[in-house]
Amino acid sequence: MKRFCTLIRAMRRTSIALAGVFTMFLITPSILEAKEQVRIAGLTWPGYGFWFIAEEKGLAPDLEISFQAIEDPFQSFALATSGELDVVSSTIEFAPIAAGESMPISLVAYGNISYGTDKIVVSSRIKSAKDLIGKKVAVLEGGLAQLYMAIWLEQNGVRYDQVEYVNLIMDDAASAMIGGDVDAAEFWDPFGPNLMKVLSGSHELANSREPFWLKSALIADSVFMNKKFIAERNDVALKTMQALYDAIEWWSKNPTEGNKIIAKNLKMSLADVELVIGKDGSGKDGGLYPYSFIEAARFCGVAPGDPPFGQENGQIVDHFKMTNEWWLKFGQMKETADPSNGINCTLLGSLHNQGYGQ
Repeated sequence: MKRFCTLIRAMRRTSIALAGVFTMFLITPSILEAKEQVRIAGLTWPGYGFWFIAEEKGLAPDLEISFQAIEDPFQSFALATSGELDVVSSTIEFAPIAAGESMPISLVAYGNISYGTDKIVVSSRIKSAKDLIGKKVAVLEGGLAQLYMAIWLEQNGVRYDQVEYVNLIMDDAASAMIGGDVDAAEFWDPFGPNLMKVLSGSHELANSREPFWLKSALIADSVFMNKKFIAERNDVALKTMQALYDAIEWWSKNPTEGNKIIAKNLKMSLADVELVIGKDGSGKDGGLYPYSFIEAARFCGVAPGDPPFGQENGQIVDHFKMTNEWWLKFGQMKETADPSNGINCTLLGSLHNQGYGQ
């Protein structure tokens, strides 16, 4: 429960009001109309870089989008809980935790699915999952990496609790592998490929591009919003979602320029951005596949038809339940949460009903 204590402390640690008086006869209405500020946070990760495209290419002329890179997602959720953030781009597994803790945060959209960027890499002496029984594996505890490792182990005849989980960030996990302190780790790009280049004999035993992981939709980014933001600034929330999907659509047609925008703003190398989201705009030549609006709406169950990769309409609820069950096993949660308390697909539904994305 250390992460929950961290969350509470962050919340405790946690507007600038603009005012002006203008004479109607001297100031035009266009000047009087200030842009709506939308405060967004997320990791330094190419999958969240579409917000920069929306802002830089003027795809949301009524919005002032400000993206803050926060590497601890629990801090981002604490700020969103306190109302200091409107939107959090983060991995999807936090939804049941937020609902179970009655946090004023909703999962509003499925974002990007891992299309090979996530890998389970093992040392040379490990040939199968059963070789890991009783050994140490590096994951980010309380995150998708831990769920990925646990489910993969059980698929291959090893109970999820027959290994020792070591909570390490990517850089430290790579160092631990090189030093022989752990025998396996869950990595996302570019950490996995880079490790296999330098650690002799290390190799990959699982990849998120495999059909099971794509169909389960487990390993993914998503969009969360503050519930008050949705309720009290619903028109702004709708424009925010439209800006995101307009940016994804723009990137798909202009991937070269789009990747440069993302690399510049995230201060990442262009090569690493291209490794994660690809070069051709298809979403299938890199390690991450960004969902279009209609694909996300189908996953949410607010548009007819099925999402890609063999997924089912409305699968977001099953995803929530599956994640919830695993957090109960790991002790991250004490009871089952109601999906309706953690999921809100009304924004995508409203956009679809308005004809957007069709």
